[in-house]
Amino acid sequence: MSNKILEINDLTVDFDGFKALNQLNFDLDPGELRVIIGPNGAGKTTFLDVITGKVQPTLGSVVFQGQNLRQTPEYKIARLGIGRKFQTPRVYLNLTVRENLDLVANQRKSVFATLWGRPTLEEKRNVANLLETIGLEAKAEMRALFLSHGEKQRLEIGMLVIQSPDLLLVDEPVAGLTDEETENVGNLLMALAESHSIIVIEHDMEFVRQIARKVTVLHQGSVLCEGSMDEVQNDPRVIEVYLGAAPDDHP
Repeated sequence: MSNKILEINDLTVDFDGFKALNQLNFDLDPGELRVIIGPNGAGKTTFLDVITGKVQPTLGSVVFQGQNLRQTPEYKIARLGIGRKFQTPRVYLNLTVRENLDLVANQRKSVFATLWGRPTLEEKRNVANLLETIGLEAKAEMRALFLSHGEKQRLEIGMLVIQSPDLLLVDEPVAGLTDEETENVGNLLMALAESHSIIVIEHDMEFVRQIARKVTVLHQGSVLCEGSMDEVQNDPRVIEVYLGAAPDDHP
């Protein structure tokens, strides 16, 4: 039996003749932080869509912790332990930071029970620990509406983490952030990688260099190459894809 948390084999997604993914192969170890890069149209978003069940593959398989996800509904995939963060933060703006976390901390409760009931001691402890992890303990009672864009990004990551997923899928978490906010999000993801498997899709190469342990480059729906950031940046195929020139032309 494989010890990979995620295995993708010969994955193809065909949209009326356009292959958004083309015989893509990919695997992820438990506890690994992987960054996926690639030019626009490389298939990065479709890649996440297939893992989460939003898009069904034409061919191939996605196996999560030994279970084939083909034809599995999105909500069931989420319950299996896959959480996804989209590029635009999806938080409840009129609730406080703490209320946002309380709301998703226990999915068995209704919204009314969460907001007006009494959280258990364990729930309080979990939320308090997570507020510290995401660096928002000082703003716990502030409405999310008044958070900066970077703080909203960290809050939404926290809202995923508190649901205890085994695999986090994070889509462009630093788009539109300041340098300081970008560094804060990077530090958060690296801290979370100590106890979660994480896939990050990102365009900001400085951010990728900050967090990347291993980078996968997608191009035309397939894996072009994999390796460390230095290995990837110096790969002639990557230079050709991004710059349209041979490596000697760009010292």
